Amino acid sequence: MDILRRFCMRRLWFIVSLVVILGATGIAPAAAAPALAPALPLGCQEGVLPSGALSLICIPASGWNGDLVVWAHGYVAFNEPLGFYNLYLGETYLPDLVQSLGYAFATTSYRTNGLAIVSGVDDVTELIAAFPAAAGQAPVHTYMTGASEGGIVTALMAERHPELLTGALSACGPIGDFKKQTEYLGDFRVLFDYFFPNVLPPSPINIPPQVIANWESSYVPAITQQVRANPRQALQLMSTSRAATQMYSMNSMVSTAVNVLWYNVFATNDARAKLGGNPFDNRTRLYSGSLNDRLLNQRVQRFSADPAALTALRAYQTSGALTVPMVTLHTTGDEVIPFWHQLLYRGKLQTSGRGQLLQIPIFRYGHCNFTSDEALAGFAIMVFISTGQQVRGLPDHFDPAQIERDFQKAQSLDSGVYQPD
Repeated sequence: MDILRRFCMRRLWFIVSLVVILGATGIAPAAAAPALAPALPLGCQEGVLPSGALSLICIPASGWNGDLVVWAHGYVAFNEPLGFYNLYLGETYLPDLVQSLGYAFATTSYRTNGLAIVSGVDDVTELIAAFPAAAGQAPVHTYMTGASEGGIVTALMAERHPELLTGALSACGPIGDFKKQTEYLGDFRVLFDYFFPNVLPPSPINIPPQVIANWESSYVPAITQQVRANPRQALQLMSTSRAATQMYSMNSMVSTAVNVLWYNVFATNDARAKLGGNPFDNRTRLYSGSLNDRLLNQRVQRFSADPAALTALRAYQTSGALTVPMVTLHTTGDEVIPFWHQLLYRGKLQTSGRGQLLQIPIFRYGHCNFTSDEALAGFAIMVFISTGQQVRGLPDHFDPAQIERDFQKAQSLDSGVYQPD
């Protein structure tokens, strides 16, 4: 992306810290990042918030600029322990790096894993409220950051609790329409079952425990083998689901299938329990893009949503009402949380007061697949439009007109197929 390449001509040693502030690592669903540091670093303190969520607050021993960076982590499977996820980049502990930049750092486990968006907003609110007691003073500026599930937590914080924030950076989150996100995941599963019958046991809306228990050992290899052995069906799956892939890349079709199906397998039962029923409904959906759409629509599995679940989903929807600045980052070829969320969010945008939205598309395949430079640029731009301050070591300007041209280009891309880097 030209504007970000120009913005990040000088690469700094510390840019890796902001990659994970944005969630560019540890987001892949198949493997959880290490939860807790083996030893609590100097300047960090753990706690328990009123909700029962765990908190981690770190304040630089010297050189604190008075500002706070809050991190909302991505989706963690329901069967993982509560912990502080996505805090490592390789072997480097991120709170240490963030403190070295002069910022305080705070994060929470959330009170629950799995679907944790609405409760996650409450947990982050409690985390921010707990910070002054830990630091001895309130922060001068509070920057909310998050990726994937944490991206929508960040957007909802900006909309619902703007009094707590200076600015927000929401990366690769389902901020456009959460109901449509559940439909996307459900559609992919029923289409997979149509094109690749009997690979995954039924039902797409009620996952058998053995599928969860044996996902890595049995089902990932089976999915991989079937997709590779049947490219004609694989292409039809990608075409009908509109899921992102890289052009001419069988590896990306395998990756897309495994990554999207992971969410169906690990998130479905948890979401049913928390929403009060099944939110997926495809009774009237007309699928297209196969070699025989008529047969597809006759034979694909159909499901009805439970009214209670549809009612519960309303609490997960963003409004688009911004009174603080928010920057978004999203890869145009995101196979898990599609780029069209950015278009839907722009369509509902309503700004007032200090509110503004800057949407930065990253022309690449993969969920939250940002480079260090892109992540740092997004953070620096958010800080600048929120306060007028610059992150040390970066150029002191950016071109919002070029970012908008990039966004218009991203809108025109064919959804689902992206050129390799």
